Amino acid sequence: MSGLRVINPGVRSTIQDSGRRSYRKHGLAAGGALDIHAYNWANKLLDNPVNSACVEILLGGLEAEAETDMIIAVAGAAPRIRVNGNPADGWQTVQLHKGDTIAVDPARSGRITYLATPGGFDTATWFGSRSVVVREQIEGIEAIRKGDILSSADAIAEFKPRRVPVHFHGNYSDRLTLRLMPAAQHSLFHRDDLLKLTTSTYQVSNQSDRMGFRLEGPALEHVPPGIISEGIAMGSVQVPGDGKPIVLLNDCQTIGGYPKPGTIGALDAGRLAQRLPGQELEFCFVDVADIQNERVVFHRFFSETRWHTDGTNLIWL
Repeated sequence: MSGLRVINPGVRSTIQDSGRRSYRKHGLAAGGALDIHAYNWANKLLDNPVNSACVEILLGGLEAEAETDMIIAVAGAAPRIRVNGNPADGWQTVQLHKGDTIAVDPARSGRITYLATPGGFDTATWFGSRSVVVREQIEGIEAIRKGDILSSADAIAEFKPRRVPVHFHGNYSDRLTLRLMPAAQHSLFHRDDLLKLTTSTYQVSNQSDRMGFRLEGPALEHVPPGIISEGIAMGSVQVPGDGKPIVLLNDCQTIGGYPKPGTIGALDAGRLAQRLPGQELEFCFVDVADIQNERVVFHRFFSETRWHTDGTNLIWL
């Protein structure tokens, strides 16, 4: 087995695909790539199947050596990587030769970078997914460590120079608006609190990880009492007793007892996951159909376009 030998995993690097399905009833988090926009682009650069496993790199710092000739693609927060010390832009395919080293530099904005290889990384599959949820401590699906070998499922793929058009790059420094679909307890919230939630500015706090982001800002004053614990979805916005929202992400618990005024969609959750502590955001309520339609167009784009021969444009089929 050969591929990328990890020299330094950085702050934290994990294998992620699109996540587990149908196991939350057993207490397992869905996991999966936090930012499905950058994750899908990393795979699209290589024409990978949509569920292919990538390396999700938190805050940069990953260093590795190619133990064979291979191809990678990079998309997300890191504006560039270094190959044998020489800079190479992100959001493109890169050819590596045996002995080449790569390093993913810390990003100037954003948190997460995805590194893909043809066919995806060939790691252990547990409960229908290769995704790693570190807090669950399941043997065999753990964070990447120094010395690990990350193998490509398609080691003989042909190199095709490709670059994601700039207008598709993620912009992780813009002020973010999270669009809320009304949740089960929406009607329990006081009208003044719903108005405060959607007219105030919040900041990402330091208490932010793959489970969820705690937000700092004006506290809601009439929070409904706790509810009987119920199944909870990724993207749910919980409001605990202190009145400050918590947005749950991919590795969140499977049940919860805090009331929820709304839920954000996966695309907004990915945009939030890229934000750093101190960055500002706001909320607004939208119709469920708006979020559904955006998601349908998103998936149709990645499934129904192909690369032009110039490697820098895409064509609808």
